[in-house]
Amino acid sequence: MVVDGDVSSQRLLLRVEEAADRLGIGRSLMYRLVLSGEVESIHVGRLRRVPAECLEDAVERLRREQRTHDEVA
Repeated sequence: MVVDGDVSSQRLLLRVEEAADRLGIGRSLMYRLVLSGEVESIHVGRLRRVPAECLEDAVERLRREQRTHDEVA
């Protein structure tokens, strides 16, 4: 059984605002990441959605980039 607060954590496709909430960032920054392609998104009709797994991919990529940056510095 899914509790109301956990519904978005079960979805495969998230609204940009939901994706921002999951990452703990603001809506504007999330839109920038999506529009720049740093976070993958798809169109479902006229709607833009972020596949939940793409959030994990983006975080892992940021972590790798940070480690590389730290090693160079």
